[in-house]
Amino acid sequence: MQSWVEMFSVMNTALPIFFIIILGIILISVGRGILRYASNSKQPLLIVPTIIVGKRTEVSHRLNTDTAVSHTDSRYFITFEVESGDRLEFAVTGQEYGQCAEGDQGKLSFQGKRYLGFERLARSSMTIDEGEHDYRRNY
Repeated sequence: MQSWVEMFSVMNTALPIFFIIILGIILISVGRGILRYASNSKQPLLIVPTIIVGKRTEVSHRLNTDTAVSHTDSRYFITFEVESGDRLEFAVTGQEYGQCAEGDQGKLSFQGKRYLGFERLARSSMTIDEGEHDYRRNY
């Protein structure tokens, strides 16, 4: 069995190392966020004709076993297809997710990997084939 003096000595070594590791993780996370923001800000603002080809949600559940309280978070994503055939997926708010439907045509505004908005156009020029959702674009 260790004496109190030996345990105190171990804590004097382990505690600062623990705090340094936690501080390092926080600094790396903040640094990545700043770099991502700077990278997106350097990109040109693009507004392109597009069509919504997919929607998805990501739901995470957390349960605190001590208090028996659960918490659920939802993240919403929309996939856009531009004229070139490239697909871009962006995280959006729940409200925007609910207002958009697969097949909606409009203008997508984005800067780098930052979603800025989607302006929906009239649906009259769109046709949908039966079976697979083959959305025809009319740009």
